[in-house]
Amino acid sequence: MKILFTLHQGNMYSGGQGVYTAEVTRELARLGHDVHLIVGPPWPDADPAVTVHRVPSYSVYRLLETQKFWFYGRPWKSFFHPLNAYELATSRAGQFSVMSAFSWRAYMLWRELQQRYQFDIVHDVQVLGYGTWMIHASGMPVVANIHHPLSIDRLNQMRQATRLGWMLRVQMFYPFWMQEVVARRMDRIITGSRKSLESVKEAFALRDDQITAIHDGVDTNVFRPMPDVPKKPGMILFVGNSEDRNKGAKFLIEAVKILKDRGPSADGVDFHLVFKDRLDAEMAPKLATELGVRDRMTFVGRLPVEELARLYNEAEVLVSPSVYEGFGLPAAEANACGVPVIATTAGAFPEVIADGETGILVQPGQAQPLADAIEALLRDPAKRRTMGAAGTRRIAEQFSWRVTAEKTLALYEEVLAHRRSRT
Repeated sequence: MKILFTLHQGNMYSGGQGVYTAEVTRELARLGHDVHLIVGPPWPDADPAVTVHRVPSYSVYRLLETQKFWFYGRPWKSFFHPLNAYELATSRAGQFSVMSAFSWRAYMLWRELQQRYQFDIVHDVQVLGYGTWMIHASGMPVVANIHHPLSIDRLNQMRQATRLGWMLRVQMFYPFWMQEVVARRMDRIITGSRKSLESVKEAFALRDDQITAIHDGVDTNVFRPMPDVPKKPGMILFVGNSEDRNKGAKFLIEAVKILKDRGPSADGVDFHLVFKDRLDAEMAPKLATELGVRDRMTFVGRLPVEELARLYNEAEVLVSPSVYEGFGLPAAEANACGVPVIATTAGAFPEVIADGETGILVQPGQAQPLADAIEALLRDPAKRRTMGAAGTRRIAEQFSWRVTAEKTLALYEEVLAHRRSRT
């Protein structure tokens, strides 16, 4: 089968959609399919068997991340192309227009590539822009992933906003209606969990036959227990993008403040939080300074996956304090490495983490339950070992990218068979 994926920012460090695309395209290629990817920057580290087609971005966020002059390496006239000028102007005004602009570029490139490759199906990953709609309207079967709707992101950002200016920026940032309009016109929507399916179906007013849940996976060849890596006593680990308010980093830092104020417990257990985040993140370092807990935190930037797996193995506990989670990849990766997880009952965590068996689940949006759960596990090394071993077994048995790819392939066949039955 000839399969074309589309993704607006491809690097695995850009979030779960980058990891999902890298892993699923690799597995589909290993199953013998001809897999292509239209992708925007930052560029992915794709499997050599996957053919990558790059499209540019003129978002001010992306241009500033390069730390180079705007016109560096680009013809100055390109900035006056209507689509490029639109993306630059709207992103400069504080709007997240990356997905919309990328979808139009993907549509124009798809028209060229389709004549050459004759793809059987297009798989859109979390874009759902108007250009994606045009690919579908041109007669192409299209399925799309929604890890979590932007409408949920917007709501969680608003709930944590403390200033009027912040609220206004949130309202300006997120594109209204685009994903909802496009999602209803796809052949099928894929989500990474049953809980996510419920949220997406409600947010986008989808019918039962329009949406399917296929769990994401973990690369257990990389994320595995490493007996030769010593634990760092009292090490708590957070892995995520703290600027995404869905991740609930604010509540974890507040929990650190609670634990610090308690002082070392009677049995001498102390702690330190390693915060693997974007090094240009602003909220977490600022809040840590305000609460006086910077001395209990170490900030770590991007890491190669092998070093990330080692970091998991060094931790006593991983904490995922999300207020919404479509799957919870860091939690699953930590469990695969034999690390117990403290997470919330939000989103898909109850499907990924077995409460009381591979970790502890607490109510989202609260610091106190996080602090209590962290202290309880740090005091109980036997429970940590038991939960960690159970987590490794559970991930190996129930979650893998090969299974995800096989189920996705079966969905493609179902969509194509339904199309053929209507002609």
